[in-house]
Amino acid sequence: MLPGLIVLVPAAIGMRGNVFGALGSRLGTMIHAGTFRLSARVDTEVGQNMAAAMLSSISIAAVLAVLAKVMFETFGHGPSISVIDFLVISVIGAIISSVVVLVITVLVAAFCARRSLDLDNVAAPIVTAAGDMVTLPSLFLATYLVGYSFLTPLLAIACAVAGVAALAVALYSRYPILRRIARESFPVLVVAGIVDIVAGLTIEKRFDSFLVYPALLVLVPPFLEDSGALGGILSARVATKLHLGLIEPRRTMRAIGEDVLLIYVYAIPVFLLLGVSADIAAAVANLKSPGVFQMIGVSMLAGMLATTFAVLIGYYGAIGAYRLGADPDSHGIPIVTSSLDLLGALSLILVIVALGLT
Repeated sequence: MLPGLIVLVPAAIGMRGNVFGALGSRLGTMIHAGTFRLSARVDTEVGQNMAAAMLSSISIAAVLAVLAKVMFETFGHGPSISVIDFLVISVIGAIISSVVVLVITVLVAAFCARRSLDLDNVAAPIVTAAGDMVTLPSLFLATYLVGYSFLTPLLAIACAVAGVAALAVALYSRYPILRRIARESFPVLVVAGIVDIVAGLTIEKRFDSFLVYPALLVLVPPFLEDSGALGGILSARVATKLHLGLIEPRRTMRAIGEDVLLIYVYAIPVFLLLGVSADIAAAVANLKSPGVFQMIGVSMLAGMLATTFAVLIGYYGAIGAYRLGADPDSHGIPIVTSSLDLLGALSLILVIVALGLT
């Protein structure tokens, strides 16, 4: 009913993980450094981080709406909804979901700080999963605001103004931490959004690969979320160690061998259970499946390939940002999660084709 909207979905979902996963990574570094103090005041370190996340989420949502329209018209096929509709759905959906994910991120950080848990190990999975669970229903709710000849254009204007205002407030804020996060993060988030939209175009163009066995389509969102979360865990751990001076920014991964092994140890049960759970969910929804063993095979093979991408991008993304004088907490997770949306989708499609399930 809303052609072209599927291109926006991976970008919108991924952006919640990018923005609030980076927030979780920064809060994790603060906990390790002993500077974490929970406060909603904007002039505090935590308050500035929270404000930066919300403002970034709103501004990048407006950018994603325009990018989705332009890239679908350029590389997609057939007509799509108008840029007005894209703006309303993207920005309203972002506002609703961002409030929820922000609360979850801060509560998880406070819980980890109080219980002396390592936030780097839990922030990325919880935040990206929360982003998946909240963003899609938020976008769905926002679709009920499109199609009105008078209301929808007014909302679109308000959304565009909100996006520009949020960016201006963040970039020129009198609070130094908020301003620095916005100036460092926004260009990376735009690039990450483009990559996520390309991932959406990839899925849209190869949609037929999932139609023979619709159960494989059930696998897509959690697969992309899990592969991005694994890379996010590694990126957050590397960023914290760089800030604390525990490792040097080198070209080899020898110094983080245990961290890399940990990611692969996580990946095996994660993708095994993902294949089983996706098959069960498909059976409940009465969707055709190639069988539980084939589902496990697709999930495990594509998962190991995606995990390898996650390790490489998670490490070198954080190291590259640190070497360039940028904050790896703000850059690492957006780089790895957006890249894994594309590379994860390609890994799934490659394995599905190789196993002859199309």
